[in-house]
Amino acid sequence: MYPIILSTLLLTANASVIPDKVKLQNQNVVKMAAESLSKELPKKVDKFTSLIKIDPKGEKIIYTFEINSTKSDDTLIKQDKTKMKKRIVSGICSSSKRFLDSDISIKYIYKSAKSKKEILSLDVNKTLCDYPPE
Repeated sequence: MYPIILSTLLLTANASVIPDKVKLQNQNVVKMAAESLSKELPKKVDKFTSLIKIDPKGEKIIYTFEINSTKSDDTLIKQDKTKMKKRIVSGICSSSKRFLDSDISIKYIYKSAKSKKEILSLDVNKTLCDYPPE
């Protein structure tokens, strides 16, 4: 009986340490990925968009983009972004599946190249990929 109690106690103790180890491992993965990917920046994504910065923040990778548009910042900010958000979520969910499956989340920030005002910010995690916005 005592070996069963002892092994149960050891399993319980190890179970509380494992999430901490996974969290620390994820933080290290995020930091290394951000450092590695940042070496290629700035990077032109399309006619109007450039990826300018990738930052680690805990278990989240933050991508910052600049939009160089002929539209005013106010127009870009007020514009309905529903379709854009769906495309971004879909793209992140397929291209970053391994991160998301490991409970690493991803944030995209879009700013105006002219004023540096934030136009859109979007957090994506595994749950959002499992239940995408309609």
